[in-house]
Amino acid sequence: MSAPKVPLPAGQPREWYETHNRQLKAMRLAIALLDSGVYTPARATDQRISGTAARIGVRPPSRATCRLVRSFLPTLGGCAR
Repeated sequence: MSAPKVPLPAGQPREWYETHNRQLKAMRLAIALLDSGVYTPARATDQRISGTAARIGVRPPSRATCRLVRSFLPTLGGCAR
């Protein structure tokens, strides 16, 4: 069950909205990658992230979004397996 959607605050610069939406998309992709067994940034290639985006029905991510996705993944592999 997802949380209720709340409108974004008005009056922010366009850059703020772009950053906010990029972070949400990157987090959705990072969660999908973790669910599919990709636990480290080294295994999260741009191609794998793009494939995951297609699988979950998200528009193809930019290179900046792919970098952000990798930054959300654990770097030392200390996550559960």
